[in-house]
Amino acid sequence: MYLNTFAQDGQPLDMTGTDEFRSLLASAADLGIPHGTAARYRSCNIVLRQMRFHFLEWGEADAPAIVLLHGGHQSAHSWDLVSLHLAQRYRVLALDQRGHGDSEWARDVTYSNHEMSLDAEAFIQAMGLVRPVLVGHSMGGRNTMLLMRRNAMPLRGAVIVDVGPELSDKGRAAIAGFVQVNQEFDDLEDFVRNVRRYDPYRSRAHIERTVKYNMLQRADGKYISKCDSNPRRLGIVRASGPQENITLQDAAGFGLPVLLVRGANSSILAADAAERFAAALPRGQLVTVPDCGHNVHGQNTKGFIAVLDEFLETLDG
Repeated sequence: MYLNTFAQDGQPLDMTGTDEFRSLLASAADLGIPHGTAARYRSCNIVLRQMRFHFLEWGEADAPAIVLLHGGHQSAHSWDLVSLHLAQRYRVLALDQRGHGDSEWARDVTYSNHEMSLDAEAFIQAMGLVRPVLVGHSMGGRNTMLLMRRNAMPLRGAVIVDVGPELSDKGRAAIAGFVQVNQEFDDLEDFVRNVRRYDPYRSRAHIERTVKYNMLQRADGKYISKCDSNPRRLGIVRASGPQENITLQDAAGFGLPVLLVRGANSSILAADAAERFAAALPRGQLVTVPDCGHNVHGQNTKGFIAVLDEFLETLDG
């Protein structure tokens, strides 16, 4: 049983009348997130590459487009506060990537960054987006970089959040460990406590408001992760071939404006690795956001929005 509301068919669902939207507005008020008084916010489905994908659409259809790609074991809703803010000026599309959120699981358990980047490319093309800005966090950032490396389509710019060619093995292992022990619970309270210990930057109230996007309730009453937990997927070792790896040499070929955002206390992207990545980007800039770790936009949303707004203004100008 799903704990959240989303479109069940091909017809978009207006989310502005739901309790979830009211809960989001409460979080925005708590955190002081600026946003408009009337937001266009819809849950939608689309079929791409023989799979059903769910996405959230914010803002007016004729506004400049921004596509948001979430991190691993997260969902399109991880961007909700950012999307609410951006919807004042942009058309924002947050995609639930395969095996995540309310999108379909891959029948062949194929979850490589390469395949996910092809999904993102197909999504942008199917939606008819012209030179969107692409924003990717962690896994979504890797997918963004692979799409950029292929020069698949013209982009106005890209924002890469706390990921790069050189990552900390220790930090990646810590995330994998957290994911593997948080698959099944008798009570949602147990999951909330684990998240709070793992992520001290977010308030308990905010975690409680968003837990519905991470879990399902099974017929036996237990709560399980919404992300595909097939043992084959959990045991995946990222491929080391040219389709998957991003190098500093690849970054030197990214000719568009790129903002690299690092969490000051990130356990994934070390400061020196971020500096090398930014130096390799022909039109890149590095900004470190304080008071957060790897999940920058969720742990210091105001700080993330501030640097994102500044970057977008340079593109708009």
